[in-house]
Amino acid sequence: MRNHEARTPALPAIAASMAILMLFTSCHGNRGRAEPGQTPLIGFSLDSLVVERWSRDVDIFTRSANELGADVLLRVADQDPAVQERQIRELADAGIHVLVVVPNDADRLSAVIAEVRARGIRVLSYDRLVRNADVDLYVSFDNEKVGRLMAESVARAVPRGGFVIINGAKTDNNALMLNSGIHGVLDPMIAAGAIRLVGEIWPDSWDNEVVKAALERVVESDRGVDAVIAGNDMLAEAAISVLSENRLMEGVRIAGQDADLAACQRIAEGSQYATVYKPIERLALKAAGYAVMLARGEEIRTDAVIDDGRYEVPYVRLEPILVTRDLLESTVIKDGFHAAEDVYRNLRK
Repeated sequence: MRNHEARTPALPAIAASMAILMLFTSCHGNRGRAEPGQTPLIGFSLDSLVVERWSRDVDIFTRSANELGADVLLRVADQDPAVQERQIRELADAGIHVLVVVPNDADRLSAVIAEVRARGIRVLSYDRLVRNADVDLYVSFDNEKVGRLMAESVARAVPRGGFVIINGAKTDNNALMLNSGIHGVLDPMIAAGAIRLVGEIWPDSWDNEVVKAALERVVESDRGVDAVIAGNDMLAEAAISVLSENRLMEGVRIAGQDADLAACQRIAEGSQYATVYKPIERLALKAAGYAVMLARGEEIRTDAVIDDGRYEVPYVRLEPILVTRDLLESTVIKDGFHAAEDVYRNLRK
């Protein structure tokens, strides 16, 4: 059930009653669900496996769903929104009870999601929100806070100087939220004249080569780069590559997110300053549990909602964790996300 009365503006009594009735109906109407004794079937539509973390998400989600008595059908779109639309329709035709989706394009999928929901299939947005789609549930981390953590960590290390922001894909709603969090920290510092924004990159997709070319142009402008805040660790690696090739890495502080193994190794070695760890196991386990609940028609209450551009969507919001060199042991290593011998491997050669 969409339990978000405390988060929505007050409405006139009649309108409020109608809104509550509509929400109740959308959660408890005669929608497609697994019958008693029937195995819930979950369709998982994933944008791609390019970023290291997604294989881990899928493995944990599938294992957890199986333990809860559900089967999972996985489709990977290889960063092609048209392929993802087709695959979602194929999953719907396969008889799934719930669709779990990591969208490639936050806006483009709204039409096919509407088709799926019209067939009685409930939809859970996993980590990335599908915009204007009124999905049944969104499970993710606090992405604005991810942006704030990255910006705060770098700003503490570099209180004055030239900053570059490398955003994620324009089509990814998370990239917009990250950007909001980053600017919430940096804009007052820019206004005060403490730091300069010497470049902000908005790629059309999560593409290293596009980002490298754009950062080369920033470097060539010779405005001075002292800090880089990157949309994820893969883009942070691209920034390190460009700055290293131009012999400009000395003293530059770079932050990303996802706590990829390579990023944690770079943090241990000193080439990357920080990452934001999003405990994938926590996300995948919660999402699997909620997906099975949706498949069985069970009620779900959340403490938060998120505006998808048209609707307020129930939001299960998880907390991200900052990781710097002195926090590696107490975060990713302590949780078993990465083994100490892997994180410090390059230092022991």
